[in-house]
Amino acid sequence: MSTDRFGNAIDPGVGYARGGLLQGSADEVRRLVQAGRVAAGFVEREGIEKIAICTGNLRFYPASPEDLSVNCEEWVGPGLFGEELRQAAIAHMGGDGDEAAAVVNRTSAGIVATVLAHAQDRPVLSLVPAGDRSHASVTRGAKLAGVPVVEAFDLPEVKRLLAAHLPQLMVITTVTSELAVLEDELTAAAVRMAKRAGCTVLLDEAYGTRFRPVLHGGAASLSFGADLAITNADKAGLSGPRAGILCGDPAALVPVQAKASELGMEARAPVAVGAMRSLQGFTPDLLIQEAQDGQDLAAALEAALDSERVSRSALGPKIGEEDAMETLLEMAGKTAAARVPAEVTAAVGMLMLRNKGIVTVNTHGQPGGRVSIRLKPTSGAIARAGGAAAVAECLLSALKEVAAHLDDAAWFENLLFGEA
Repeated sequence: MSTDRFGNAIDPGVGYARGGLLQGSADEVRRLVQAGRVAAGFVEREGIEKIAICTGNLRFYPASPEDLSVNCEEWVGPGLFGEELRQAAIAHMGGDGDEAAAVVNRTSAGIVATVLAHAQDRPVLSLVPAGDRSHASVTRGAKLAGVPVVEAFDLPEVKRLLAAHLPQLMVITTVTSELAVLEDELTAAAVRMAKRAGCTVLLDEAYGTRFRPVLHGGAASLSFGADLAITNADKAGLSGPRAGILCGDPAALVPVQAKASELGMEARAPVAVGAMRSLQGFTPDLLIQEAQDGQDLAAALEAALDSERVSRSALGPKIGEEDAMETLLEMAGKTAAARVPAEVTAAVGMLMLRNKGIVTVNTHGQPGGRVSIRLKPTSGAIARAGGAAAVAECLLSALKEVAAHLDDAAWFENLLFGEA
């Protein structure tokens, strides 16, 4: 079993060490419930206008009063806006016009449903940028389907795995949650290779649909020739609500819709309407401004920490969980601690939420999600928190407070779960 740099055993299902407090998904749900209580307390003290979303995901509901009274009606509404939704998805993803579209309650749900619909008892081939890994929904979907996931990072490996495993489904993650990016040329070549081998191909474009074209000059999602593409309704310049939008070949999409409906993963009419309005309201300037805010925050954090452990993505700064742990050990004057990196980054996030209303993936991320400290400010978040320097100072203060309690298990338990 592999370990992190501190000797902690890494859970292969999530890619990080679990520790004694966050032992599994149930504990992560307890942490999420506590984050809700902490956020509610902050809003009671400071007001909702001071909440600063730095997860990279806005989750508003951009529907009109007419939508609420007409389109959100669940029996007839979907038929009234279905074609408008399809056209919005095709325009957003760069299709030819013949594609079908559907909304599911989460992008993860769409990926899981695709695996269940198209794996056909064969291993799932997953192509991801070098140095990163498949999203948890790919591995969890494969586990539900009773098949393994085989990962590739380049074309020679794709070719070898296609021949060795004869997969019926290939998932290509063009931009990961860590914002590692596949080159468009690699994506296009992998799609062609997989299609020749008889695979159904899904592009996981949760970020990529907007991130690649707007910030990297990349191609539109549906221009690569994949059967399906999926993106988030609340990520990279979109306003929410939380949902996944699938678009592509009707023959490939219908089985996914069927599987999603069987498992209760389909989006109900109000969510689908919100997702449609989110697509229609997107402009590249929204994402460009988010990226600029992220760079301003990265510069402030680099100055505050004076540390090479701060890295930059296109949307903001990141401190890897193991780098965060090393920083905390140095602050505490220790060489080891009972806590693991995932626990300390969760604690840092909870303090930032409590003290400044800053929402991060370390408090609100889903079970199995990444545990690095990633600050991707959404529209207006930096201003609501008092500016980039104020956010950086909040993070620095949280790191110092966690460092002062590294060996206090009761403090951690109370902070993360509110139950001690």
